[in-house]
Amino acid sequence: METETATRWLSNAEQCAWRAHLDVSRLLMHQLEKDLQPFGLTNNDYEILVNLSESDDQRLRMSDLATATLQSKSRLSHQITRMESAGLVRRENCESDRRGLYAVLTEAGAETMRKVAPHHVASVRKHFMDLLTPEALEQLHAALAPVADHLRARRV
Repeated sequence: METETATRWLSNAEQCAWRAHLDVSRLLMHQLEKDLQPFGLTNNDYEILVNLSESDDQRLRMSDLATATLQSKSRLSHQITRMESAGLVRRENCESDRRGLYAVLTEAGAETMRKVAPHHVASVRKHFMDLLTPEALEQLHAALAPVADHLRARRV
C-alpha cells in the first residue's frame, strides 16, 4: 500500500481535467438515457442493440456480448431476458458449443434500431459533438485514445 509521502496527488490542472471528465461522462450518459426513455430503452439496451446490429448475422455469443458491453455474464443474462420479453432479441443455442448461447437481434429489434438510431445520433450531436470544434474533437480523440488503448489491454 502506498504511503502518504509516496502518493502522487493530482495537480490543480489534473484535478480540474479529471473532474470535468467525470462530470461530462455522468451528465452525458444521463442525458442520453433520458433521450432514449420515450422509446422504452436504456443505454444498456441501446448498446446491446448496436452491437448485435453491427455483428455478422446480427448475432453474438453471450460471452462476447458481455465483454463488448462491459457487463457480467449474469447481468447480461438478466438484461437479455428483459429484452426478449420486449421482442427485441432472442437466444439461440450454439451448435459448436452445447453450453454456449447466442443473442440474436429480432426483426422487431432491427426495426427499433432503425427508428431510434436517428434520434440517438441527434442527441449525441446536440449534447456533445456540436459543442466542440473540429480541432477540439481531434485533440480529444488524440488525448483519450491512449487511455482507451491502455484500459482495453488491461482487460485481457
